[in-house]
Amino acid sequence: MRPPRFLGAVATTLILLTSFAHASPRPNEEPAESIEGRDSNEGQTEQHDTKYFHEPGGDDSLGHYDIRYFQGNPVSYEEKQDSLRFLIKSYLTTFRERNIETWIAHGTLLGWWWNGKIMPWDWDLDTQVSAATLAWLGENMNMTMHNYTGRGEDGSTITREYLLDINPNHVERVRGDGMNVIDARWIDVRNGLFIDITGLAEVSPSTQPGIWSCKNYHRYRTRDIYPLRETEFEGVPALVPYSFDRVLTDEYSPRALTKTLHEGHRWNPEQKEWIPETPIGIHDKRQETQDQSQSQSQSQPQAQAHPHMPRSIQSNGNQKAGLRNLLNVL
Repeated sequence: MRPPRFLGAVATTLILLTSFAHASPRPNEEPAESIEGRDSNEGQTEQHDTKYFHEPGGDDSLGHYDIRYFQGNPVSYEEKQDSLRFLIKSYLTTFRERNIETWIAHGTLLGWWWNGKIMPWDWDLDTQVSAATLAWLGENMNMTMHNYTGRGEDGSTITREYLLDINPNHVERVRGDGMNVIDARWIDVRNGLFIDITGLAEVSPSTQPGIWSCKNYHRYRTRDIYPLRETEFEGVPALVPYSFDRVLTDEYSPRALTKTLHEGHRWNPEQKEWIPETPIGIHDKRQETQDQSQSQSQSQPQAQAHPHMPRSIQSNGNQKAGLRNLLNVL
C-alpha cells in the first residue's frame, strides 16, 4: 500500500494537470471573443453519423439496397427474386468452399422451414456467424470481390460478382446507438441487394454462460444453435440451427409456422409453394406450369419431396415433437 504522503502528492499533481488541461486551448481552438455573435446553434455539438452501412431509404422499397450500388429505381418483382436466389447461392457456396461456418437465420430460416426457398415477399436475406468467425472475416476477407457462376431460370449460364463488406464496428458486441447492428453484408454489385450477416457472441459469459446474442437483442442458447444441421436451401448445401423449431417459434410465434396467407401470397400445400394471389379471371401461367410439374413429381419417392430437410432428421427415427411436426407439415 502506498504511503498517505505519496497519495496526497499524486492527487495534487492530478488537480494541477486537470486545471492546466482546461485552461489550455487546443491548437485549432479559436479565442472565445471570436465566437461571440454567432448563431447559438453553432456552439452545440454536431451529431455525427455513426452508421456504417447506408441505404437510399428506410421503407421496403428503398431500405434493402446498399446505397453505393443502387441504380436509382427498385428492381422488379421478378428481378428481385432472381437476384436474391443468386445472392444466397453464391454466399453459401463461397463460404462452404472456404470452410467458413455460417447458417441461415430469421426470415430466411422461416422460408427454409416452409419449402427450402426464399419467401417471395422478402427483400433481403439473413445469415449468422460466430463472433470468432466474424473477426476472422474482418482480418482476412474484408472488401473482397467474389464471382459466382450459376444457372438461370432458362438454364443459361450466368456469372455475377459480389462484395463481402465487414462493418469495422463488429468488434463492439453491444448495441450502442443501434446504428451498427448489422456486422457485415454480402452485396450484389449490379443493384445493391444484399444479405445481412450478424455475429453471435457470449456477451456475458460469467453471468450468462451459454447465452449467445447479436446486437439486435436476439438471444440463443448454445444447444439451440449447435450442432448445426446440414440441409439444402435454394438447391445448394446449407446449415440451420439445431433447434430451428424453437428458434422460429421464439422469434415469430407458432402462428408463423401455420399461417398460409401473407403479403399477398397464399401457401399451396400440394405444390409446396407460396403463390401470388391474382385477380379473378386472370389466368396465371405459372399456376399451369406448377400443376404440370406437380403431377410429374407425384410418382417420385417421398425422400425427394423434402430435399431441404436436414439429413439428421431424415435418418432419425425418434424425432421430438417439433421435428416430427416438420415432417408432417412439409
